[in-house]
Amino acid sequence: MKRLFGLVEKRFIILMFALLPVWICAYAQKKEIAQAQTYIKSGANLDKAEASMRKLLQDSANRENMKIWLTLTEAIKKQYEQGNEKLYLKQAYDTTALFLTNRKMFLAYEAMDSIDALPDKKDRVKPRFRKKNMDFLVPFRKNLYSGGLFFLSKQKFAEAFSMFDAYIDCTRQPLFSSMKYTATEPVALSASYLATYCGVKLHENRLAEKHSANALLYKNGRENTMRFLADIYNEEKRMGEYRDILQKGVEEYPKSEYFFTRLVDYYNSNNMQDSAMAVADKAIEGDSLNTLFLYAKGNILLNIGEYEKCIEVCDHIIAINDSVADAYYTAGVAYLNLAFEAQKNGGKGSKAHAKDAYSKALPYMEHYRQLAPD
Repeated sequence: MKRLFGLVEKRFIILMFALLPVWICAYAQKKEIAQAQTYIKSGANLDKAEASMRKLLQDSANRENMKIWLTLTEAIKKQYEQGNEKLYLKQAYDTTALFLTNRKMFLAYEAMDSIDALPDKKDRVKPRFRKKNMDFLVPFRKNLYSGGLFFLSKQKFAEAFSMFDAYIDCTRQPLFSSMKYTATEPVALSASYLATYCGVKLHENRLAEKHSANALLYKNGRENTMRFLADIYNEEKRMGEYRDILQKGVEEYPKSEYFFTRLVDYYNSNNMQDSAMAVADKAIEGDSLNTLFLYAKGNILLNIGEYEKCIEVCDHIIAINDSVADAYYTAGVAYLNLAFEAQKNGGKGSKAHAKDAYSKALPYMEHYRQLAPD
């Protein structure tokens, strides 16, 4: 019997020592939470309260501990309320910090909601804090957009992007599902466009494209968004997408020089002169006095060897605007090519034809040098 009791006692001691680290850890965790809650109640050291809770959450074993999440969100909420109060009372406070804390608050509550919404042991999803947290956050959502505008005005594009991104993200967060936010509401579309712009300014193509689909739906920013995407596609050698968006740009914005010149260049560089000519002709139909459109056609005619037609178009450009230097140059080159052809072909009168073409090229080239001396 003594041996039996001794064996039980020995196993108990072993078990106690095995569980000792767990007890110590649980005690330390409980102590940290209590200390953080004390900070929150006093309104002091809120940054320490936040940091200690974030440290606890780094341990995967604590990820579903709602006490830690509640303490973390309360610490950030208190930070925001203190900053907001100081601004309201016109006391010294950093506006930048307030906007960043607002975003941090949304991210923390959204992360907590994802834990709160995990299925219970019976596979039921019953978030306990969603309604309360949503009601608290909704009035502050507009500050995410305002913060984006604030940082944009300071040319702090990374911070501005993060604010617009957080504003848009509310539309997909289960925390706000009962609000029925949509990414296509007017302010969200504006945020999508501005986020795209920030991505471009940061030279971060991934960020620029993140909300570009909805930025294209923002009427006031659609043309710019298409230009942003065209630049990205060209830079990344996504030439099919590049061509498609240029075609769409020319179709929707027929007077845009950006889309026109790039689409014509694309076709020319891919030896698709017929397509380039079709683009130029359609553009000229819409604006017959546009010297850029006319020059593009003249240049295509030069490239395909239609020299006389090229000269005719260049003369038309000069009649509209006699200071377009390239029109003189292109016409001069066309005459020179006619001279070369005459010399190459030989035959009766070839020398006379060549001499005539050279003499006609000369005044165009001289006029070009006057307009473009460098």
